[in-house]
Amino acid sequence: MYNFDLIIDRKNTNSIKYDFAKERGKPDGLLPMWVADMDFPSPPEVLADIQNVVSHGIFGYTEPKDDYYSAVSQWFSSRFNFHITKNDTIKTPGVMFAIAQAVRAFTMPGESILIQTPVYYPFYHVIKDNNRNLVTNPLVKYNIDFNDFEKKIADNNVKLFILCSPHNPAGRVWTKEELQNMNDICKKYGVIIISDEIHCDFVWTGYTHTCFGTINEDAIIATAPSKSFNLAGLQVSNIFVKNKDLRTKLKTEINLTGYSQLNTLGLTACQSSYEKGGLWLNELKIYIEENIRLVREYLSAKLPKIKLAEPQAMYLLWLDFSQYALDQNELNRRIIENAKLWLNDGVTFGEEGRGFQRINVACPKSTVLEALERLGREFYRY
Repeated sequence: MYNFDLIIDRKNTNSIKYDFAKERGKPDGLLPMWVADMDFPSPPEVLADIQNVVSHGIFGYTEPKDDYYSAVSQWFSSRFNFHITKNDTIKTPGVMFAIAQAVRAFTMPGESILIQTPVYYPFYHVIKDNNRNLVTNPLVKYNIDFNDFEKKIADNNVKLFILCSPHNPAGRVWTKEELQNMNDICKKYGVIIISDEIHCDFVWTGYTHTCFGTINEDAIIATAPSKSFNLAGLQVSNIFVKNKDLRTKLKTEINLTGYSQLNTLGLTACQSSYEKGGLWLNELKIYIEENIRLVREYLSAKLPKIKLAEPQAMYLLWLDFSQYALDQNELNRRIIENAKLWLNDGVTFGEEGRGFQRINVACPKSTVLEALERLGREFYRY
């Protein structure tokens, strides 16, 4: 029903992905497959609803009515068996905005916050930039070292744990048992949990996302339609906080920023996506899984030294180049200067990402094939 093969020219649209190579220290002419937005238009049903608002022509201060909250609630109850209400929901302009405010609301300068590395790099910034103590629980072959997890919490008097679920960049979908173990340890030491679940809609065949809110109702669940429906520029997210005391503290911290109403078009797009975007998303997931299959088979056949961390979730693939024994700078140089690709440097996600690159395959199949051919021309001989 939907055409995901269509190439949309994103150049000269002020796209960070396509138009800011020079500003980010990259040469022109690269094929950009790094930042986590998609090269597909948002669902046509959503675009039509946005156009209706644009046609009206007035973009005054806007708040959503109850049908907005009903759409959000229905999505998470039907897809993840997680039931939330309007009162549980805090609207923010983004998940990282919410996490930054949670850092300030639930910890004091100098107190410790735990993350599991390698992990989405803004986690590091909101901890360090707010003068909190960063504590890491490195993943071991993308599994959790629970002994280290508990020891780090106990030894550092950790106050807040930021979970990435599904995990970015490893593509792990945490099992109920893993989530329960993390929860039990955090409960034992009085650690508040905030779970970033922005990629929850992209879980692949054979795996099931378990919302942490179904494990612990006191956990803070950070969500957004931005990854699922390619709406990042419209800046809207929904943060679910059932615990009244935690919700009050987080709202207070957000109020201190002076922020109030969300983007008018973002609110429209969010409600429309959750009401009308389900079929589009289901078809898109099938398409992206086919892209992942192409990557898997190409690497196996032509570039066996590049190992794919088999993704259980996300359209961002984690590629291991370590068998080439290249210094990270040299690996980056070959990818950028020779292969003419713009990927995410693995070290950005932590020292555990040394020797890795992250590639975004939420794009037309022809783009994926072009990227693979560029890798092939550069790395087949080594």
